[in-house]
Amino acid sequence: MALQDDLRQAVENSGLSLYAVAKGSGIAYQVLHRFARGERDLTLGTASKLADYFGMRLTRPKRPKKGR
Repeated sequence: MALQDDLRQAVENSGLSLYAVAKGSGIAYQVLHRFARGERDLTLGTASKLADYFGMRLTRPKRPKKGR
């Protein structure tokens, strides 16, 4: 599952209104609304705000070491 999918799922599973999530996370309602409907992707900064709101952590994927 991709980051965008994880965040979209977190919004859906929260049981909160989009307005409440937008207000609590500091993201513009219209941006969150369009993201939740799959009409747009989030910038990294906006994704980070949403992840913070839901207690999620953004990390880089581990890459295999050369020669393996």
